[in-house]
Amino acid sequence: MSGVVALDRPARWALRGVALFAGLFGVATVLAAGSVLFGPSAGGDPEAIVPFVVWFNFGAGFAYIAAAFGLARARRWSIALALALAVATAAVFTAFGLYVAAGGSFQTRTVYALGLRTGVWVAITLLAAWLLRRRPLA
Repeated sequence: MSGVVALDRPARWALRGVALFAGLFGVATVLAAGSVLFGPSAGGDPEAIVPFVVWFNFGAGFAYIAAAFGLARARRWSIALALALAVATAAVFTAFGLYVAAGGSFQTRTVYALGLRTGVWVAITLLAAWLLRRRPLA
């Protein structure tokens, strides 16, 4: 089984905790973005919704769930996916900043949400890399 890491019990449980958090974060993201896109939104000024951010969050939520699955199964590819999510979220955050600087309307909570998402995926990437690091064979 290439790409699978044999973990000791504490590392396995820690990784499962990270995976559970990532999965719940993904489900919450899909539901939140989906409600803005397809249903009644959580409130705020509808004119201040930034469509590219909401669509990114909706799609990324599914990738969060995939990363959670990989983490729960101790797959090395989950590190690369977590890193890709961190980088992509930071790129969307940057694009959002340029949009705002150009005078685009926005909700303040979007700034906090993108900062939180970026930080969460940087932390998940670092934790996954540490927990799934190559270990010498005993």
